[in-house]
Amino acid sequence: MVYAKSVVMKKAARIALMCLALGVAGAAVTSCQSDKDIDITKLGFESEPPELLYNQGLANMKAGNIAEASRKFDAIDRQHPFTEWGRKALVMSTFSKYRLGRNDEAISTGNRYLKQYPNSEDSAYVQYLVGLSYSKQIADVTQDQKAASQTIDAMQRVVTDYPDSEYVEDAQAKIRFARDQLAGKEMQVGRYYLERKEYLAAIKRFRVVVEEYSNTNQVEEALARLVEAYYAMGIVEEAQTAAAVLGRNYPDSQWYADSYKLLQTGGVEPRENRGSWISRAGAKLIGA
Repeated sequence: MVYAKSVVMKKAARIALMCLALGVAGAAVTSCQSDKDIDITKLGFESEPPELLYNQGLANMKAGNIAEASRKFDAIDRQHPFTEWGRKALVMSTFSKYRLGRNDEAISTGNRYLKQYPNSEDSAYVQYLVGLSYSKQIADVTQDQKAASQTIDAMQRVVTDYPDSEYVEDAQAKIRFARDQLAGKEMQVGRYYLERKEYLAAIKRFRVVVEEYSNTNQVEEALARLVEAYYAMGIVEEAQTAAAVLGRNYPDSQWYADSYKLLQTGGVEPRENRGSWISRAGAKLIGA
């Protein structure tokens, strides 16, 4: 979280400084930062040049008046679309909306930027902001995980489309977190069915975790729950296989100790059936 905030803030600062390269006089910037803030809702936006509005926005950002800064950048976007000032204002508008926690607006603004300027110098940054805005909406696993899926899609674009950008490392971290959330949701539903002895429905959920989310923190429990569900159904061979795969990959796990103990109550031990789907999925686990 600290890394992500640092990257976002540094990039926003760099974009802000680039206004100097666009021919903004230093005096205008200084004046903008020292003069009393201007409420643009009381001005005729069309009479203000975009560079003045832009630097008023930067001054407000520096002063912590992010809502006012957002209004300045939005004014440029409305009055000077498809210009270089409008492009840069759109980047800052996405950033300011993200900082304000107006995630849906940040996503909408960011996606509009990416549609208009797909190959610009700031595209990677804006795509990253879109991903961050989705990640901020990820809910507890007891709730819908649509935002987790959207986070993965958005951050994967950062990794795939901008592999050399400075945002890839954190994008990958956000993908891992979101995948763990999706796996956690499957586990939550699977446990619900298991508690009600709806074993087939429970196994279906745990299987999704083992096969599709093998690199998440949920796999150990998923394998242990498969042992429990298959054993309760009397399908001992599959229970043994799940325990064997669990023990091979996580020998020191408490989940494995519990699974081993459960099998021993029936006089059997973990034993892998190589023809089982569990064995095939287990071959892909990190510890395999």
